Formats: sequence, structure tokens, C-alpha cells
Amino acid sequence: MAIFIRKRSHGGAHVPHRKHTAEMATVQMPPPATVVLPMSQHIGAPCKPVVKVGDPVKVGTLIGETTGYVAAPIHASVSGTVKAVGEILLSNGSRSMAVTIESDGKMEPDPAIAPPKIKTREEFFNAVRDSGLVGLGGAGFPTHVKLNAKNLDEIDTLIVNGAECEPYITSDYREAIESTLDIVHGMKYLKEMLDLKQVVIAIEANKPKAIQKFYEQLASYQDINVQTLPQSYPMGAEKVLIYEVTGRVVPEGKLPGDVGVLVMNIGSVGFLNRYLKTGMPLVQKRLTIDGGAVAEPKNIFVPIGTSIADVMAFCGGYRKPPRKFLMGGPMMGIAIPDENYPILKNNNAILALDEEEATLKQPTACIRCGRCVRGCPMKLMPLELDQAREAGDTDALARLKVGLCMECGTCSFNCPAKRPLVQSIRMGKAMLRAAQAAKKS
Repeated sequence: MAIFIRKRSHGGAHVPHRKHTAEMATVQMPPPATVVLPMSQHIGAPCKPVVKVGDPVKVGTLIGETTGYVAAPIHASVSGTVKAVGEILLSNGSRSMAVTIESDGKMEPDPAIAPPKIKTREEFFNAVRDSGLVGLGGAGFPTHVKLNAKNLDEIDTLIVNGAECEPYITSDYREAIESTLDIVHGMKYLKEMLDLKQVVIAIEANKPKAIQKFYEQLASYQDINVQTLPQSYPMGAEKVLIYEVTGRVVPEGKLPGDVGVLVMNIGSVGFLNRYLKTGMPLVQKRLTIDGGAVAEPKNIFVPIGTSIADVMAFCGGYRKPPRKFLMGGPMMGIAIPDENYPILKNNNAILALDEEEATLKQPTACIRCGRCVRGCPMKLMPLELDQAREAGDTDALARLKVGLCMECGTCSFNCPAKRPLVQSIRMGKAMLRAAQAAKKS
């Protein structure tokens, strides 16, 4: 085993860490009175409810399924009775079918749950699908699809992402500290099952306790290494991480598998090992709850489908009026209108920001300082992309490689004029997609 640090990647930003909950052990939240489980909690085809009002369910009971390949089933996160099946509005503005369960408070597991029996690679992929696992780092891509890549024989490296470079969020760090052996055993299993040459767990240098724990646990393992990453945002972004660890560049429009790499969130690897031991599907999440408005910031285990309002009540309510709610971190998280949304599979944090934290400075004129260019990890030119979007110049957007933008927000963060560059680039992407679709029609 080796442990080393280098700096390959370009740009980035030194964001404030605000890791207030880093040394707070994860606590279990009691079951809420009700949970609302949307049938769309992943990239791909939404599930359809397979239960009806009045049906009794246990923890882990299948409640949503689909025949789509790019999808993952949904399971009950509490025991109780199905109270409603109907449409709800999601935080991204789309609508989804959802199953509402009234909890009996007992959290009784479904008696049919048992560890999966796996002898072949195909049975392994089927088990991962049955677990309901999606990318727990935020993307929500069904894990069985990622692992069952068409060119699996060409993939030689698994990178386990333990960077967690967003401010406030410490849920992955607590996974590393509290579930070290689950992650180690999960990495070992994945290496053997997928016939990989090497596995690397990559952790930022500002997490020395986690690095030391993995160094100790992996000392006797061959081809499973720890890599200490430079302390910089967005070090945990997939393309940046791949380049930092391997030196390989993922081209525009390509996936990590195209350069022989798989990337998995550290929490996904830990969960996978627990599922293989117990058979309990993905029914709860480890979350960081923080922000200036939160009375008692915590790391918590929470049943999926719990409302943010119930989560905040468990954290003592508010010490200041909340000005903005975020699912995720302040750099790439999703702002939501209020606390009446359920926790989803891919949530890793809920932030309730106070007035001071949430108020954005008014943008001023660009001073041509070039900080947006120097900071962009993809070596793009944010100002030119912004100008092309304003001019409606889709040819320029394509030429400037707008599709390579990860929307990490580094350009906006680094901009002394506080211009909303990432928002403009996001609109530019939509403009280019619409123009390309119009050409095809």
C-alpha cells in the first residue's frame, strides 16, 4: 500500500470549510409520523408504485419498481400502512408519483429480507439493482448500471471518492470514520468481482484521521491504495478526481469508463458491503444538518422520505429565521422553496442558511481580471461563455466547449465582481441543446 500527495489538476478555489459537525458522531433519528417516498429518486426511468392505500409494509418492503434498465427500485423506509399514493411536486419543479406511509413507530424489517446469494458477476449486478443503490454523492445514477459497463473488461481502476470538498458537509467523513471496515471490505469485494487491477481511495489532506484509519486497515492489502488529495475545491468532481488520481482525461461527451475508470462515492461502497451482509436495501441516509439557522447541527441517520421539517425539528428547530434551504452544499446544492420536501436517496446534507449566509452580493461590471479562467478546473473561459449566451451565439457556445462545464461554481466564487457566471453557462447549455434539437427535427 502507498500513500502520497501530488497536484495535477488545474485551477479550483479555496472555499471556506465550515466543517462544524466533523467530530460529531452520527445519531439515529427516530421514525417520523409519516414518510413520503417519490418514485423518481434517480437518473433514468421513474418507478411505479406496487402498493395501494391500506397495504401494510415493513422496513425494506418493495413499494416501487420499473422495467427500465437505468433505474433502481424504491423500498419502504419505515414499517406501517400505506396512507396515500399520488402525485407530488419535487424540489426540481418536476412532478412524480409518490407513496406516503404512516409509520407505526416499530421499524420492523420485512421478514423476506436476507443476504443475497451471489456466485456470478450477473448475480452480483442483479443484487446491486435489488438493493436500490444509486450514487450517494449527489448524482443519483443507478449503481448497477455504472458497474455493469459495456466495456468492463477495459476498466482497470476503481476510485472511491472521499474528497467531500463542499463547505459544511461531513457525512462522508463520518462514513469514513465510523464505517471504515465496511468500506475496506466493499473495496476488496468490488476489486475481486470486477477483476480490477487497482482500487484507490482518495481523501483530501484536511481529513488526517480518516487517512490514518485507512492507512492502517489497508496496510496488508495489495493494489488497494490510499491517495491524499490536495485541499482544493472541486477536488471531488468526477473528472477532476480521475485526472488527479490517474492522470487520465475524460473527453467531452465521454464517461469515466471510456478511460478505464469507475468512480464510486465512499458512502456507496460502505452501503454495498452492509447490503451484501444483511440484505437490507437502501432505506436510510446519513446526512449533515447545518447552517446558521439550525439550532443543533448534527450528522444523522434518517429514514428516506422524512420531511425536512421533521429533520429540522429533530435538530432543535431554528435559532435564526431560515433564509434559504439547500439540498447539498452551497457550491452545487439545490435551493428549495421551503422545508416541506422529503429526503431522497442521493441527499447528503440539508443546510438552513440564515440571512447573512444566504444574501448574495450584487454583481458589478467585469474587470477582466481572469480569475474565472485561472480557476476553472476544465480550463474553460467563463466570461466568453457568458457573452456567447447573452448574444445567443450557439456556434460560439459549441466552439467554447460549454458542454465540458461541470457547473461547479468555481468561476462565480472566484469572481470579484460576483457575476452569476455558472447560472449563465447553465442557460447557455440549454440554449445549445435546443438549437441542436431544432437542427435534427
